[in-house]
Amino acid sequence: MRFATIRTADGSTAARLDGDTLIPLAAADVGELLAAGGPGAVPDRPGASPVPASEASFAPVVPRPSKVLCVGLNYRAHILETGRELPAYPTLFAKFADTLLGARDELRLPALSDRIDWEVELGVIIGRPVYRASRDEAAAAIAGYTVTNDVSVRDWQRRTEEWLQGKAFQHTTPAGPYLVTGDEVGDAADLEIRCEVDGAVMQQSRTSDLLFTPADIAAYASQVITLQPGDLLLTGTPGGVGDARTPPVYLRPGQTLRSVVQGVGECVNQCVAEKGG
Repeated sequence: MRFATIRTADGSTAARLDGDTLIPLAAADVGELLAAGGPGAVPDRPGASPVPASEASFAPVVPRPSKVLCVGLNYRAHILETGRELPAYPTLFAKFADTLLGARDELRLPALSDRIDWEVELGVIIGRPVYRASRDEAAAAIAGYTVTNDVSVRDWQRRTEEWLQGKAFQHTTPAGPYLVTGDEVGDAADLEIRCEVDGAVMQQSRTSDLLFTPADIAAYASQVITLQPGDLLLTGTPGGVGDARTPPVYLRPGQTLRSVVQGVGECVNQCVAEKGG
């Protein structure tokens, strides 16, 4: 099953994909849908017209998660290209809800930097509260998967040893278009993941190269804090980031950033200059 948060003339709504059509549901977004009990717990929205998926305006799949937790250095190939050793524990950092944008929204490149990089990632969406979970309990709490891109402002990221300021620029993290449940992709253990810039493949790997799996990450994070329905976990990026190239390559206005996870979907975002930049 596939669920999205779409924008309509009457406000945002969660919607279920039925063929090529989105059926609005009686929840404002996918996060509210999950908090109400998930698929099957919320009826169709009375009086709302179906929306062709090709015409939908996608909001971030979960617009206001209580937490966006990310893992750095989680694909073996990417760890090797940075010259680091394999970590013993997930390297966690956070984003905020304001960092997110929809799967077809414009990506406004921050005017403060010319070192803006791509990082395609498998996103994981939590479906029910989980705290101090075992790996199996954490796996059972995963509602499904989505496509994300942890677009990073590298010069700001490297100002200090903490990465937050380079990862949390407003509206720089595509997330969507769908929450895809495990009946379609299992536990997402071996899916192709790919990033393209203007059609050129910059990153290409498989989720089987992940050092820490989605269940590992959810279980580890849950030792620290309760994961809530709608919380979004970014699982790390494969090799091929622009900053690691010789010479480095970065995103520019006018380019198209395409983030793809096999069986899950794609985000396609036009890069534009931030106003005033």
